[in-house]
Amino acid sequence: QNVLDPPLNKNETGPRAQPEWVDCIQASDMCNQNPYCSSRYRVMRQCLVGKEKEAMLDNNRECQAAMDVLLVSPLYDCRCKRGMKKELQCLQNYWGIHMGLGGDMDDPSPYEPVAPHHDAFRLASISSGFHCPDAERNCNPCLDAAKACNLNSSCKKQRSAYIATCSKEDPNKGESCSKKRCHKALRQFLDRVPTEFSHRLLFCPCQSVGCAERRRQTIVPDCAYKDKEKPNCLELRRVCRQDSLCRSRLADYMVNCVMTQHTVSTCPNQDNHQACLASYARLIGTDMTPNYVDSSFVNWTISPWCTCKGSGNQEEECMNFLQYFTNNTCLRNAIQAFGYGIDTMQNKNVSVPGPSLMTTMRSDRSSEPTFTIPEVIGLH
Repeated sequence: QNVLDPPLNKNETGPRAQPEWVDCIQASDMCNQNPYCSSRYRVMRQCLVGKEKEAMLDNNRECQAAMDVLLVSPLYDCRCKRGMKKELQCLQNYWGIHMGLGGDMDDPSPYEPVAPHHDAFRLASISSGFHCPDAERNCNPCLDAAKACNLNSSCKKQRSAYIATCSKEDPNKGESCSKKRCHKALRQFLDRVPTEFSHRLLFCPCQSVGCAERRRQTIVPDCAYKDKEKPNCLELRRVCRQDSLCRSRLADYMVNCVMTQHTVSTCPNQDNHQACLASYARLIGTDMTPNYVDSSFVNWTISPWCTCKGSGNQEEECMNFLQYFTNNTCLRNAIQAFGYGIDTMQNKNVSVPGPSLMTTMRSDRSSEPTFTIPEVIGLH
């Protein structure tokens, strides 16, 4: 098989056979071993440098010829594994030819396709033991999630590390913390800690302000989330899309938590809630870090730190983007499904289901105090 030909799925034949994805690092190596492909790849990288890349792709014949070659090379159909050892290098290879192909809202995900995992998702939800009995109104699933983390050596170590990093002052910049170092520590926590612990901290269901505030404080928002001023959401998106990692994770979130007229209340890939939550969690620690906007436990809202005020004639575009977070029924349903919660917006009079069989950490049942920030994010 010619190195420029995309590998075919072994289970399909004929003109409609779909190419099977390959690792973008491997695909780049394959291209570099072929003089014709490697020369066109170098041309394309030059075409995508600078502010005039769109004009170059549209009007420059050499750029167009290079793209025509790369579109039928392994590079075009390559993908990256989430959390792989050389993830950033893989993503940079991917965007090396895809940077000029997607629009602002329709970037394809550079990661390997996901498949439904209903059983695994259900098991993670059951083992988390979230539900509060009606008689125990003061129970706090988010506090229980913190206790579960502390009983796991890896979770405790990584959580301690990011809390310490995100709480330190940065005297060199006159800031309360280094957001860059905080984001890196958060990414390491989410990459290294099993989701049965990390997702419990992020998506624990709440029926009280104290619980919801603890959930909001999970990522140390004063450092990881907030800033002195709120940028316009379109500007934040532009900044994100200039970084390979942020652009990739935003695209993956858009794909796995997409809302369409056919999936208005469900998620893609046969209601794959797990894929949506994983994509959301991997946005944390990037410029597009999302979080709960306040300590509401009923009509809670999730958003990046940005606003659509002052968008002018781009207000509709800005709101359409922001609603992928603030009004995303796929994301909301996925979070509630993870904790076996209820849609409190639609079922305000419905009682919460009873406790699961694995409620092993219901030790502190006293009335929840008014939290100070150190108490909320602390290791207790």
